Parts: sequence; C-alpha cells; structure tokens
Amino acid sequence: MFKNLKNDLPASIVVFFVALPLCLGIALASGAPLFSGLIAGIIGGIVVGGLSGSQIGVSGPAAGLAAIVLTAIGTLGGYQNFLVAVVLGGVLQFLFGILRAGIIAYYFPSSVIKGMLTGIGIIIILKQIPHFFGYDADPEGDFAFFQVDGENTFSEIINTVNFISPGATIIAIISLAILILWSQVLTKKSKIFELVQGPLVAVVLGIIYFTVTQGNETWGISQEHLVSVPVPDSFESFLGFFSFPNFSVITSTEVWITAFTIALVASLETLLCVEATDKLDPLKRTTPTNRELMAQGVGNTLSGLVGGLPVTQVIVRSSANIQSGGKTKASAIIHGFLLLGSVIIIPTLLNKIPLSVLAAILFIVGYKLAKPSLFKTMYQAGWKQFVPFIVTVVGIVFTDLLVGISLGLLVGIVVVLIKSYQNSHFLHIEDKSNGAHKIKMTLAEEVTFFNKGAILKELDSLPENSYLELDVRKTRYLDNDIVEILEDFSSKAKNRNIDIKIISERGEVENPESYIEFFNLRPKKSA
Repeated sequence: MFKNLKNDLPASIVVFFVALPLCLGIALASGAPLFSGLIAGIIGGIVVGGLSGSQIGVSGPAAGLAAIVLTAIGTLGGYQNFLVAVVLGGVLQFLFGILRAGIIAYYFPSSVIKGMLTGIGIIIILKQIPHFFGYDADPEGDFAFFQVDGENTFSEIINTVNFISPGATIIAIISLAILILWSQVLTKKSKIFELVQGPLVAVVLGIIYFTVTQGNETWGISQEHLVSVPVPDSFESFLGFFSFPNFSVITSTEVWITAFTIALVASLETLLCVEATDKLDPLKRTTPTNRELMAQGVGNTLSGLVGGLPVTQVIVRSSANIQSGGKTKASAIIHGFLLLGSVIIIPTLLNKIPLSVLAAILFIVGYKLAKPSLFKTMYQAGWKQFVPFIVTVVGIVFTDLLVGISLGLLVGIVVVLIKSYQNSHFLHIEDKSNGAHKIKMTLAEEVTFFNKGAILKELDSLPENSYLELDVRKTRYLDNDIVEILEDFSSKAKNRNIDIKIISERGEVENPESYIEFFNLRPKKSA
C-alpha cells in the first residue's frame, strides 16, 4: 500500500482540501454540529479507508443524506437521539454485507453510472459559481436543486450578481489560472510539479492573499467567505465537540425506521459510487462490494458512537483522488489523518483559507467529470445508451442524486423492455413460390411475457396459406405465456390454412395437437 506514496501523498492533500469544506458544509446543511462532519470525514478516511477493499474510493459525510439527517434530528427530538439511529444503521449495513447485498451494484447500467458522474460534475460547477465570486449564502455540500437557504441552483447563481466580493473573486481567478497552468503545462515540464500539487499552491496563495489584504475594504476577504473550522480553547473544549448517543431511545420505532433509512440510502449511494469509481480507475480494479458494505457499516457505527454524521463512499472526493493521481487506499487514509491533525494542530490556519479558492479547485474536479466530449460519445452510442444517460444527468441537476439515479434506472428498465420486445425472435421469409409463404421464426434464448406483444403481432400478421417453421432449438427458457399464445393461435392457424412445424432439440413435429403438452415434455431449461 505504501509503495505508491509519491502518488498517494500529493493526492491525499488535494482530497483533504476538497473534503474539508464539504465536511463542514454538509454538517451545516444537515442541521448538525459542524464538528460532526469532520468526525465523519476522519472516520471515513482512516477507518473505512483501512477496512475497504476499494483502492481509490474515499468515504465521508454525504450530501445525499443531508435532508434525511435534517428531518430525523427534528423528528427524533435531538442530535443525541439521532446518533442512536446512525449506530444502528451501521449495524444494519454490516449485516447487508454479510448477506451479500453488494451484488446490487452489478445491476446498475453503465449509461446511468456515466450519467451520474456527469450530473455530479455539472452540479459541482453550478454550485461552486456563487462561492467562486464570494457569495456563500448556501453552505458547501448542499447539492440538491432546492437549497437549504430557500433558493434553487439557478436562482442562487442569478443572486450572485448582487453579492460579488472583489477580493474573493480575484484570488479565485488567480487560483483557477494556477490550476490550469499546473495541470496543462507545468506537470509536463518537471516531476517536481507532479509531487507538489497545484491545489496546494492555490490554497497557500489564498492564505497569503487573505493575510496581506486583511482589513482592506475593497480587496480584503471577510470572515464569512473563509473556511470555518471549530477552534478549541483547550483539550477539554476539544473533547466537548464530541456528542454521544442517547441509547435510552433505542426501543423507539422512529429510531429504527430512521436507522433502516440511513442504512438503505447510505448503502445505495456507496454501491453507486463504487461502480462509478471503478469505471474511473485507470487500473480498472474491481472493488469487493460486500466488503465495502461491511466497512461502511463499521464506519457508521463508530461515527454514531462519537457524534459523527452518517458515512458513505462519495464521488466528489473519490474523483478528486483519482484525478490527482491516487493509486492505493493510502491516499484516503492519509487524508483522514490530515483532517484529524489539522483540526487539532492548525484550525486557526485553516480558517484563513478562502472558500473561493476551494471553489476553483472543485471547478476542475467538476469539469473532468462532465467533459463535453462525453455527451458526444454517448450520443454516438445510440439512443438506448443516450436516453438513460441524459435523463440521469437532468434528474440529478434538477432534483438530487438519488432521484436522478432512480429516473435513469427507470428509463434504463424501459429501454431493456423495448430491446427485449424487439429481440424476442428473428423472422425470415424463405420462399414465396406457388403463392405459398414459407416463413421461419427463430425464438431467442430466453423468451418471457415481455415478448408476448411482439410474437403475437408477428403471428397475427401471417398471411393465409403460409407455412411457419418455429425454431426453438436455442431457447433455454420459454415463458408459459408464450406457450399459451401458440396454443391459442393453433385454432386461428387451422382457419387460415397455416401449417406450423416446430423444430426443437427433440426433433421436428408438424401441427401438434397441444403446444402446452409438447413444451411441458421438454427437459427443464431446454427447448
């Protein structure tokens, strides 16, 4: 794991800078103590990173759970009661892993996963535009279309025009220029620019800019436009940042419902992210999904025990890790230690980082996820790939992650049904001599009730005096609904002078008395 430290250490620093505002912002959007987001980020990095089988995935508090957390804290009567649900949710997730529920990850269509990555990339860019110009009314990490500050994604951008901070904007533009120059030019010139990441330089420059311009009314950056990490006065006050679950409410039905909701949603988000990060991984490694669920379960249990938010694997931090050259799980683990060390040792220094600089870093992350060329590639792949892809993208942008994914999956299922309808059989007209139509229909390997309409349409369109060869030699599963269609059609065939020959592995038979009896005699799973 430590053989790639020259790649993982620089990547972990970038992930740290991306994770820091997101941890704090998600906690704020969730109505939870700010420190709870940092706890979740630390545990997600160190504990889940250590237990996970994912080499490049990064875990921490998830924006997709913010609305659930906000509602649950109020419903359950306080944050300490809510922590009980987080602990129980972690236990349930661990059980999901033992029961091998991770197999669900393999059933997400590729077009939907690509749509998820692109949609998140667009959301990152749109959500960071206000922060880039120094308008920080909505907290970092609020990725839903309808925001916690009462605005939506686009109204927030429009409002930014009236609240531009010159100081925040100028350092954001400088930081963005540095990041582009670093990735496009300097990293190709010398290895030193690969070891020292552009985001680190941008952050250091941002701190210097804030310090130099402090007090300047025009070009200075005010406190509300900076990172806001809780600063302890002493070790005792640091311990006071931790909250502990109130287990006296463990018998509450509402607590268990919340726990199951957290376990289910966190597991789905994790599995979606696992599929996405595996696709982004340059080495194309495969994450063991059941192990991932167990790791997340342990992480959530520990996070709940010490006052942290629920944890999932998260695509923004994971993609930042991949884009920065992270090779192994060491990057995720080190980022967790960086979060831990920074809040203990240098919280005051962290509070001098302009949010606009971090917005510039996230712009690059978002662009790499949502490159325009991907839209062209998906369009050229055909409508069956493009439609679920674009529905997922639009759904994520205008609702939230889970709703967007659900819409994409729904459309993907419809596409599968359409393909199934089209591919149930192959029809070939072989001969039209002497006025008789000789037609061969070859059924697919699996023919289900989804194919009823297509097959019935073909049978009903057969002209009188036809000769139909029905080839079922390759069919391994023939739904009873299809057999009943053939049975019902046999009487129509006699009236229209249509002869039917069945070609099967057991031989050939013409105009069988009963199709039901014939196909019931087949060996199981064989035509």
